[in-house]
Amino acid sequence: MVDLESEVPPLPPRYRFRDLLLGDQGWQNDDRVQVEFYMNENTFKERLKLFFIKNQRSSLRIRLFNFSLKLLSCLLYIIRVLLDDPTQGHGWSPIIWVNRSLPLWGLQVSVALISLFETMLLGYLSYKGNIWEQVLRIPFLLEIINAVPFIITIFWPALRNLFIPVFLNCWLAKHALENMINDLHRAIQRTQSAMFNQVLILISTLLCLIFTCICGIQHLERAGNKLTLFDSLYFCIVTFSTVGFGDVTPKIWPSKLLVVIMICVALVVLPIQFEQLAYLWMERQKSGGNYSRHRAQTEKHVVLCVSSLKIDLLMDFLNEFYAHPRLQDYYVVILCPTEMDAQVRRVLQIPMWSQRVIYLQGSVLKDQDLLRAKMDDAEACFILSSRCEVDRTAADHQTILRAWAVKDFAPKCPLYVQILKPENKFHIKFADHVVCEEEFKYAMLALNCICPATSTLITLLVHTSRGQEGQQSPEQWQKMYGRCSGNEVYHINLEDSAFFAEYEGKSFTYASFHAHKKFGVCLIGVRREDNKNILLNPGPRYIMSSTDICFYINITKEENSAFKKQEQHRKNNESKSYYHGPSRLPLHSVIASMGTVAIDLQDTGCRSSSGPTLTLPSEGSKNGRRSSIAPVLEVADSSSLQACDLLSDQSEDETTPSDDDISTGLEYAKGYPPYSPYIGSSPTFCHLLHEKVPFCCLRLDKGCQHNYYEDAKAYGFKNKLIIVAAETAGNGLYNFIVPLRAYYRPKKELNPIVLLLDNPPDMHFLDAICWFPMVYYMVGSIDNLDDLLRCGVTFAANMVVVDKESTMSAEEDYMADAKTIVNVQTLFRLFSSLSIITELTHPANMRFMQFRAKDCYSLALSKLEKKEREKGSNLAFMFRLPFAAGRVFSISMLDTLLYQSFVKDYMISITRLLLGLDTTPGSGFLCSMKITEDDLWIRTYARLYQKLCSSTGDIPIGIYRTESQKLTTSESQISISVEEWEDTKDTKEQINNRNNHRNSTSSDQSDHPLLRRKSMQWARRLSRKVPKHSGKTAEKISQQRMSLYKRSERQELAELVKNRMKHLGLSTAGYDEMNDHQNTLSYILINPSPDTRLELNDVVYLIRPDPLAYVPNTASSRKNSFCNTVGQDAREETQL
Repeated sequence: MVDLESEVPPLPPRYRFRDLLLGDQGWQNDDRVQVEFYMNENTFKERLKLFFIKNQRSSLRIRLFNFSLKLLSCLLYIIRVLLDDPTQGHGWSPIIWVNRSLPLWGLQVSVALISLFETMLLGYLSYKGNIWEQVLRIPFLLEIINAVPFIITIFWPALRNLFIPVFLNCWLAKHALENMINDLHRAIQRTQSAMFNQVLILISTLLCLIFTCICGIQHLERAGNKLTLFDSLYFCIVTFSTVGFGDVTPKIWPSKLLVVIMICVALVVLPIQFEQLAYLWMERQKSGGNYSRHRAQTEKHVVLCVSSLKIDLLMDFLNEFYAHPRLQDYYVVILCPTEMDAQVRRVLQIPMWSQRVIYLQGSVLKDQDLLRAKMDDAEACFILSSRCEVDRTAADHQTILRAWAVKDFAPKCPLYVQILKPENKFHIKFADHVVCEEEFKYAMLALNCICPATSTLITLLVHTSRGQEGQQSPEQWQKMYGRCSGNEVYHINLEDSAFFAEYEGKSFTYASFHAHKKFGVCLIGVRREDNKNILLNPGPRYIMSSTDICFYINITKEENSAFKKQEQHRKNNESKSYYHGPSRLPLHSVIASMGTVAIDLQDTGCRSSSGPTLTLPSEGSKNGRRSSIAPVLEVADSSSLQACDLLSDQSEDETTPSDDDISTGLEYAKGYPPYSPYIGSSPTFCHLLHEKVPFCCLRLDKGCQHNYYEDAKAYGFKNKLIIVAAETAGNGLYNFIVPLRAYYRPKKELNPIVLLLDNPPDMHFLDAICWFPMVYYMVGSIDNLDDLLRCGVTFAANMVVVDKESTMSAEEDYMADAKTIVNVQTLFRLFSSLSIITELTHPANMRFMQFRAKDCYSLALSKLEKKEREKGSNLAFMFRLPFAAGRVFSISMLDTLLYQSFVKDYMISITRLLLGLDTTPGSGFLCSMKITEDDLWIRTYARLYQKLCSSTGDIPIGIYRTESQKLTTSESQISISVEEWEDTKDTKEQINNRNNHRNSTSSDQSDHPLLRRKSMQWARRLSRKVPKHSGKTAEKISQQRMSLYKRSERQELAELVKNRMKHLGLSTAGYDEMNDHQNTLSYILINPSPDTRLELNDVVYLIRPDPLAYVPNTASSRKNSFCNTVGQDAREETQL
């Protein structure tokens, strides 16, 4: 290493001694030279130019002074005309000579000198080498005409009364006004609209024309009619307005010539000005103008920022935003870089929206456009991504830049951002509310596989509705489904609530059960005053506090509800006839009427929760068992904790592994996934493998050195598969796996997951999924039947078809789902019993799912949808059978989640907790249970609520109900059999069954006996025409023809699939069961009334307490017929 002293030689001794003696003064005598920059700006001309032209503020003062001089000269001219006597003189002399007093002459000469000097000075400063360009300018010529004659009169007094057209200074004043406005905009650093400038120019041009004509006519008529200024004004107004009374007319030819010239000038100049004004007006209409500062400070508005505005997105936003009563006075300012299309323009011209919505064409990245939208005064800013872009990552990048631009311009404006890819979410963590599309989409599709129709449940909860859909329908299920769809999530402080105030100091489950029993509301969660985390069903150990914020599900919020007490005699009559018949249950009616709900209150104070209202008569019990339900205790004690043991496995004790587990080596650990594919994913406690699986073993259809399996059947899975068909293995797909491997899922009920990918996954994704048990991938497509069979579609529980990014954009918008719909329809025809869950780009296309061309019931639902849309419903598509059953889903239906967050800032957090995207300690999770025959003794939803709260601490929030529906079949699915037709008894039974069914409305030929009889006769005639000498060969051909004739389309498809399975070496066992198609309809009842009857195979949605919130010291495994469908395996050893 070289010393610093050897690198830099020391200064000579003389310099060091001089510095010591003189200090800093020694530098003044040094050899260095001081350099001054920009010396060219220190000249006299440059300083004048800086003062008169370059400096905005000083230049503005000069322009204002010049404008004032021109106005003063015009005013002096008017004074001279008023003081002049036009009767003096005769002939043409009054036109050449005027009477000008000495003081007036002195003022006009002074103004002329100043104006001429200023003009010459500005001409000198703006001179650029071409003298004729300066001299021949019209303003310079007018200045010479108006100023030089006055200067000549100084040296030639005889010309003092010579007429000088000083009124032409009005045009110089107009020119000065235009320059002054431009300097004003530069000085205040603000760009005014071109519309304002053009209107100002038009008005000033019109005034100058009129003033010039008035002064010219008045002066020329001094030799004619001796008109005054007022007469000239009257004549000009009448002439320019094309009225032409004719009472005042010019007399001499010069004045007539001037009128002709002025009219010609007006006909040329004014149309040009109006054309420019109209053009600017049209451009202003396209760009949307400005949102004034005064309106922004006196009114409330929100800004919607989108890259391209589609009519569906606009209507979803407006309908959801203005569905809330307190947002009726808000304005919506749309900031979009593209021009408004015709559909949006027509909608915004409707009076309902034209007074509320303001469209501005501009970019969020420009501060000028943000200033036009008054972003700094906005109540909120919604930034939506363009999901129809081919490159969704690029769309996210644009969204991120928009969010940064808004945050930089208006730091205090709340941001509501929609992002597409989860890996881009951490860039906008500063936003107040963020909805990641792929996170919600995959988590929702995953829960659909274990909690049916979770997507429909969440969609209905985040949509604003009054529950009036379907109330005019003759179908009972549509009435119930439509009424329950009006339930939403609301919040209120406990101490301010009439629903929950009486439950202060009591357990959460006690408050939830009694609030539902008394008011029909479902308490699902709370939040402490000193904590920002929301807890869904914190369990029986949670004690309600007066400062808690309660979250509940109801038709409307408590503030819009009115309570009425039932008469005492009505309650006595109801109690006497309580169980006299299945239809005489207590009525808990919820009546929605214009935002106010009247709730019938049941008096629960005089009877205990375990009284006769929840106890069946002894003759209704089975096997001598008394079917009573334990009461829900106010405060959980040791005995209740024994009943609320959520950590015990109710199916079997999993602490000792079974022989099958030992033989197969299925020993899982519980912990957090060691690898996350993107930044910002919430850690979730999951079932994991002790060691990660080699990447070669993740490939389902190819064997490796560790195993030789090449199809799903060879693995011998105990549970049915869940197949996900996607284009690429994006990071969002990780959120599909995590909820299905969460720690609270029983390990014996874990379904194998097979990812059917069009493109091979990358190594980062494989690193993330190799720790999860029974997760495989396969490269293939749903277009290929062989790929479907290899991945195990014949014994799959669910098939999830994810919308492909490459098909999200199309020339015709709604055609983006064409390929997905046709592929799913093919799957539906090949595997009719397979539960297929499909994601679509456009919700309007869900009517094509499981399409039947001649199904009259579907046509009736289509008509119902149109009626609901005409009534203004936001959920017109809710009665479509695939949506009601949770078989189809569109992420655009969740856009309302972001919109609702403006009023309900907790909705995103609650939705993430329900979907398992976030795990808060002490917060419950969404699960489901199925009602079996052993559970039908509970009978009603209220008793089920009590049973759950008193035993497991679960909170039910809804029912998924499936009803048998013998839908009509198509012609191609009907096989005609001669032998069957000859059996008249069977035929009559079939006809009677069709007539008795409420939905048997098919127009097929098979439903008409006359047509079918004719077809049978036609078949017999064909059989008679066979030649008699054909013998055995003819009989054989006839049998083959008859077998082909009797074969239906269903059988042809089954034969096709079986042949492909045999060709691939797969077993056909189990495929016939998939073809046992049962026509059913399913729907959701959110927070049904307490008297709702339970039916067999009902699936109840539950919010179960967190098993890790509390662990009892002694826990015994229990077997209960009521909850034998759900088991917790948290007794296993936890490994972090």
